[in-house]
Amino acid sequence: MAYTVNPLRGTQEKVMYYTDSGHAEFVSSVPLHEFTGVSGHLTGMIDFEDNIVDFYLDLSSLETGNSRRDRDMYRTLNVDEHPFAEFTGELLTSFDERSSVRQPARAGGELTLHGVTREVVVEGTLQKQADGILLEAEWILNITDYEIEPPGILFYRVRDEMEVRLEAILQPTENL
Repeated sequence: MAYTVNPLRGTQEKVMYYTDSGHAEFVSSVPLHEFTGVSGHLTGMIDFEDNIVDFYLDLSSLETGNSRRDRDMYRTLNVDEHPFAEFTGELLTSFDERSSVRQPARAGGELTLHGVTREVVVEGTLQKQADGILLEAEWILNITDYEIEPPGILFYRVRDEMEVRLEAILQPTENL
């Protein structure tokens, strides 16, 4: 467990790890074409002592490089009514904060998207670095599980399954 000594109080303070500039992306496709949506505004934290993992993304920060497709994506996701995707859960694997070796990590919990909450397990890695902890995760998300109708034109529909990737450096912050 991570603790630091507060020199003003002479007490140990619990350290959590936090980011507000993580990278989130999804890869989707329609027949004969693949596209990626990205955001640099993934926000989240890991509290190893209390075993809490909590991340959210403002969906309006996702961009695909095509303004029309972005507009359609925001409408499909109904970002006016459901502006965030959020994962809240716990680590299912242990993490040695003293080791700088990349360690496999699994988190289980609830993912809420489009106003629908589902139980998920996310696989990834955690690695202690000089500036914090590097989180990398990747999983397949089926949008129909979240009552999202795959958009399309005529017979061309966006695939139900999208690859989701997250990467963030979580920096230590004292819980004062």
